[in-house]
Amino acid sequence: MDAARYDHLARLTTDTGLYEHALGTEPRIEHGMCVDDVARALVVTCRAVDPTPDLAAMSRTYLAFLLRAQHVDGRMHNRHDGTGRWLDDPSSDDHWGRALWAFGVAASRSPDAQVAAGGQAGAARALLARSPHPRAMAYAALGAVQLLRVTPDDFSARRLLHDARPILPTLSAATTWGWPYDRLTYANAVLPEAMIAVGRALRDADLRHDGLTLLGWLEEEQTLDGHLSVVPSAGRAPGDRRPSFDQQPIEVAALAEAARTAFADTGDGRWAMLLAHCEAWFEGDNDANLPIRDLATGGACDGLEDGSLNQNQGAESTLAWLATSQLARELATVAAS
Repeated sequence: MDAARYDHLARLTTDTGLYEHALGTEPRIEHGMCVDDVARALVVTCRAVDPTPDLAAMSRTYLAFLLRAQHVDGRMHNRHDGTGRWLDDPSSDDHWGRALWAFGVAASRSPDAQVAAGGQAGAARALLARSPHPRAMAYAALGAVQLLRVTPDDFSARRLLHDARPILPTLSAATTWGWPYDRLTYANAVLPEAMIAVGRALRDADLRHDGLTLLGWLEEEQTLDGHLSVVPSAGRAPGDRRPSFDQQPIEVAALAEAARTAFADTGDGRWAMLLAHCEAWFEGDNDANLPIRDLATGGACDGLEDGSLNQNQGAESTLAWLATSQLARELATVAAS
């Protein structure tokens, strides 16, 4: 059984989907739901070890929500009011990429044959679309890599990897401060993670090397006095003050995902240590020396401030903690075997 607790995730979940925001621990129904968070939730529940019947039912709910969000051409709605009404037009923005990632994880990791089959069906449609946005294509590529673990000859998945390749950054595009863009924004580590995964899948040693190098730079840029000091919600540019606050759990979870991918690719203990630092950030080894996770509720706070916390426990933050905890337990199991 997982060491992670899913109580708060269950509190935010309905028969329809997953509420995005919370006031304290209570769902903010008026803010509705989004594909972004439901996709993250499907990844987490499909990776759970020995899921309970309730957790298995949550996976089916999340999968059904994502399938309903799909347009026939693979693009997806994102915003949902929780009553059955979509509030935006379908697109291939970042939520599309996250959904494809979730479909791939469902297909490769879910112990529920119905969810696994639904993940493959959702992925087949999502693979029809493409995005001009690097993060969207990075998440989509991670989903395609998961699909190739199930069906190594999946032409559509492999074609997406080839189409993602020129959109992903390279070291030759790096600015003078070591990052390929002028500013760090959000979920930054998904870019080097995708470079590592796509490089391995396509046997592109240069892309894989660039991904590992960029992940190493990102780790160093977000480490201060021996602990993680991650990019705040406003982002970070060269010369910005550190530490800076309104640090959000999604940044740490993205680093944890990338660290696990890098360790699986290389076996280098550096990446195992990075994952351990990600878990420690949630436990209080951070710039405010405050635990982000809430063991009493099973949730996580929405932001780390200068000496305080944003006490709201929304879906994104809670899922970031659950995902990081899962990855740390998974790596510990591998190390012990």
